[in-house]
Amino acid sequence: MTDTTEEITDKLLDAALSHVPFDGWSEASFRAAIAESGVPETVARAICPRGAVDLALAFHARGDRAMLDRLRATDLDGMKIRDKIAFAIRTRLEVIEDREAVRRGVTLFALPNHAADGARAVWGTCDLIWTAIGDKSDDVNWYTKRATLSGVYSSTVLYWLGDDSLDHQATWDFLDRRISDVMLFEKFKAQVNGNPLLKPFLAGPNWLASQIKAPSRMPDMAFPGQLTQRR
Repeated sequence: MTDTTEEITDKLLDAALSHVPFDGWSEASFRAAIAESGVPETVARAICPRGAVDLALAFHARGDRAMLDRLRATDLDGMKIRDKIAFAIRTRLEVIEDREAVRRGVTLFALPNHAADGARAVWGTCDLIWTAIGDKSDDVNWYTKRATLSGVYSSTVLYWLGDDSLDHQATWDFLDRRISDVMLFEKFKAQVNGNPLLKPFLAGPNWLASQIKAPSRMPDMAFPGQLTQRR
């Protein structure tokens, strides 16, 4: 039976992970993965045309899938939104089995030529989190929620990478503080929008914001959270 693209990618990724702590997400790691996985080089490069960069993105996507599996198996009903978000981000970090691979990924996606890939990966994770906890927004709030969460998630990952506290408790405390900061901002924004003295000045911006719509989703999309432009 012929392996699927996903199965071949998994083989390459599994083989690469033992090399990433030493060589990073590099051509050396990719070549080692090809050699150890037994995947023909022509096939490997057809599936991962950018080599280790594509494997790094596959590693991130694997973590997203593990997070979703755990979230779907957890009863989130009755939890406040902020608690759902904190639980989801904590889950996303807890499912990571190789912290050094993440550290190397952060280094890779900090490079200018790969920064857009890293930003899309983080945005995709945050989109999955909001969707998993039941977000139904389809206006400008769809974007602001994911943009805000991307900042919270990214800063928490960086903190977690340097955290040596017991059970990463310092990271979870940091996460709670970041979410509290966001909630304070949302409270302030609600107060501004609810101020009758400011309504005449906000009419134009609010109208413009109301014209912004969230991207539509393909009913048969290949991956959860994959987006397509609204027609």
